[in-house]
Amino acid sequence: MKKTVIIGGGASGLFLATLLKKDYIILEKTSEIGRKIKISGGGKCNITNKNLSPDNYRGDKNFIKKIFNRFDNKDLLRFLDENHLKVKELKPNQYFFNSSEELLSFFRQKVKHISFNTEVKDIQGNKIITNKGVFEAKNIVIATGGASFKKLGASDIGLRLGEKLGHSFEEFKPALVGLTVQPSEYWFKNLSGISFKADVYVGLKKYSQNILFSHKGITGPAILNTSLWWERGKIKIDFLAGKNVFFYLKNPDKQISTQLPLPKRFVKEFLKAQQIEDKKVKFLSNQERNRLKNINSYEFAPAGTFGFERAEVSKGGINTDEVDFFMRSKKVGNVFFLGEVLNVTGELGGYNFQWAFSSAFNAFGFLRR
Repeated sequence: MKKTVIIGGGASGLFLATLLKKDYIILEKTSEIGRKIKISGGGKCNITNKNLSPDNYRGDKNFIKKIFNRFDNKDLLRFLDENHLKVKELKPNQYFFNSSEELLSFFRQKVKHISFNTEVKDIQGNKIITNKGVFEAKNIVIATGGASFKKLGASDIGLRLGEKLGHSFEEFKPALVGLTVQPSEYWFKNLSGISFKADVYVGLKKYSQNILFSHKGITGPAILNTSLWWERGKIKIDFLAGKNVFFYLKNPDKQISTQLPLPKRFVKEFLKAQQIEDKKVKFLSNQERNRLKNINSYEFAPAGTFGFERAEVSKGGINTDEVDFFMRSKKVGNVFFLGEVLNVTGELGGYNFQWAFSSAFNAFGFLRR
């Protein structure tokens, strides 16, 4: 019997195994570890963010704060430095490796006890039932991640196992993902490839980042972050990022499209959607001037998302009020939940890796005893 069995060879499971050093085994469903690590951040693995706050996460803010009190971004950067893993601030406040292979190579060196192609079927007491037989452990750690990137082996098995153990949860939904549009916004699809900075509002959240139009709808960093909070209903976009449209339309003898600091193709499609001719400003009627103001407050209800295969992460998961600050189940004392399988999801920018490492470190605080 092993002291600890870790189900899942993703970031949280690998980090926990690195800390434990011995008397553990990872049960990995696929033939290799860290498949999502490999492709994250465009292959550079966006590992954490200089600005770390519970406000960057969807989930119980008090729970998240207490987890970060024990292991935050400074602790993670210190761990990486101590292990000669060099990261760079390639974007404002965001830390990347030169290649995600650097982190994966580190884990391959440190984590030796892995059973590959091992699919977990059930947990019964201290027994884990798999396609390769029964594993027994004093402690069982569920670090199975979310359901995004199913082609890499992702699934909702963590929720199903939690359910069998008596846990409640929110079903996984795609997050950090593009949004599809209703027929009234099909004009977006004519703008595929166009990108610029805008202000996007969802509920009380505002994101001032790039948007990107695509053949499926709209994406880009601002929209990916918006998808974390959007469930249904409308979002709002200020395409001029805070500047009133008439701030730019100062010359009454020039056409609208020549004065707005936006891609001309976008302006023409927007005007067409608003039933406004691209003409000299002095010829705009009062009704047209009012419709033109929509460029500062364009509201629409997305039809849905691009789905799990295009989602960076999943939102939803095991409810954190059923887990203590060592990530231990309050229902089954020898079971722990880590990372994305919990109902905590971060914004774009390294926040989800930070959560994976922080939750693993908190579990380590109990499991090392």
